[in-house]
Amino acid sequence: MTERPQRGGGKPQGGKGFQKRDRTGAPPGRDRAQQRPPRRPRRTPLDPARQAAFDVLRAVSERDAYANLVLPAMLSERGIHGRDAAFATELAYGSCRTLGLLDAVIAAAAGRPTDQIDPVLLDLLRLGTYQLLRTNVAEHAAVSTTVEQAGIEFDSVRAGFVNGVLRKISGRDEASWVAELAPSATSDPVGHLAFVHAHPRWIAQTFTDALGADAGELDAALAADDARPGVHLAARPGVLTAVDLAAEVDGTVGRYSPYAVYLAGGDPGRLAAVRDGKALVQDEGSQLVAQALTLAAVDGEDAGRWLDLCSGPGGKTALIAAIAAQRGASVTAVEPAARRADLVEQNTRGLPVEVLRVDGRESGLQPGSFDRVLVDAPCTGLGALRRRPEARWRRTPGDVPVLAKLQRELLAAAIALTRPGGVVLYATCSPHLAETVGVVSDALRRHPVTALDTRPLFAPAEQLGDGPHVQLWPHRHGTDAMFAAALRKSQ
Repeated sequence: MTERPQRGGGKPQGGKGFQKRDRTGAPPGRDRAQQRPPRRPRRTPLDPARQAAFDVLRAVSERDAYANLVLPAMLSERGIHGRDAAFATELAYGSCRTLGLLDAVIAAAAGRPTDQIDPVLLDLLRLGTYQLLRTNVAEHAAVSTTVEQAGIEFDSVRAGFVNGVLRKISGRDEASWVAELAPSATSDPVGHLAFVHAHPRWIAQTFTDALGADAGELDAALAADDARPGVHLAARPGVLTAVDLAAEVDGTVGRYSPYAVYLAGGDPGRLAAVRDGKALVQDEGSQLVAQALTLAAVDGEDAGRWLDLCSGPGGKTALIAAIAAQRGASVTAVEPAARRADLVEQNTRGLPVEVLRVDGRESGLQPGSFDRVLVDAPCTGLGALRRRPEARWRRTPGDVPVLAKLQRELLAAAIALTRPGGVVLYATCSPHLAETVGVVSDALRRHPVTALDTRPLFAPAEQLGDGPHVQLWPHRHGTDAMFAAALRKSQ
């Protein structure tokens, strides 16, 4: 037995009030190994699918990365396929889409705002909370895997914090949390639906304004916007029909575009038709926009000079150019960003396209020389949030005025480049009124153009709005919320 200091102040053996220790600090007679700090418990790291999803969340949080660009490359690099890839995709994209809802629940369960939680722990909590509220993953699996990773990233104290928060969250389902945390459906119906469908309120209000008299469809619009979109292919005109493409890829012919095929699942990049350039991955709404430019009636002869003023990355350009090739026309494609211009060249290889790497507002092209001009303008992308999971939480109302100014300038340049009697098709993948009818109304006031009824150019699609422009919606058409307006330049 080792000696202890005497309570009365006497000295034990050793002469200085404490027993002698060797150079390691261990008292005599005690195994040195017993003095080592206790080992951290062995932790089980995340499985490959969850690890990929977690790494995507970290990339989005730390580097403002785009989930739909990071994840596919990561899955390929790590050899994650099949069900594991599908699980990783659901966790990564789902967590990004529902970020606001997840954070509200986490803050309530943790008893503190999320900005007071370490960012790495917060992303782990988001991953665990999404599994608890929006998947069929067993509760114990969602909690234990997240807690284990917290222990690996930090320590047992932080792992305990994660465990406590997730245990509290798991005690109730999503509906119960929503009932507690969402704004009142009576006093703030827009805010309530925004919370339920994991959208910032300002975006829900944007949809409400764009729906106008049909604002009662907001619930359906937000629900469709919160769902994962299907994969649409476009068969290249003159090379492959939609019927043949559907048979080749085991897909379904689209409802509206004569080139559209709906893919049941899988990686479209692995399809031979896509690799060989016979088909493109392209939302059916984008196909309809490209086709509309080629269908609009021009006054006088169409000399076959067509222009895509905002062409990157080249999906619409490729479809327009394939139609142009059948009609003896050619396309000039303008794209100032080098990487996007490279993509335009890749997507239009073998087609009658000339790519100019210039700013569309100062292109140097001859004014009044084009029969048809597409302005697929840079925008907030609020109509394509389904495809960019984190975008709804990254965009702000302050982005709109800057983009609207650019859109007005690009449309003005397009009108100047169009010949008298020619047609300009203005399009955005946003339903925000400031980016759509606001820009078009400004052009009608300032420039020598008249509005055409754009709706017949999108037939057989229906429920396109009151006209003369077109507004597509995910809940009505299964497409991105594309806006389009056709304008004819006065003679």
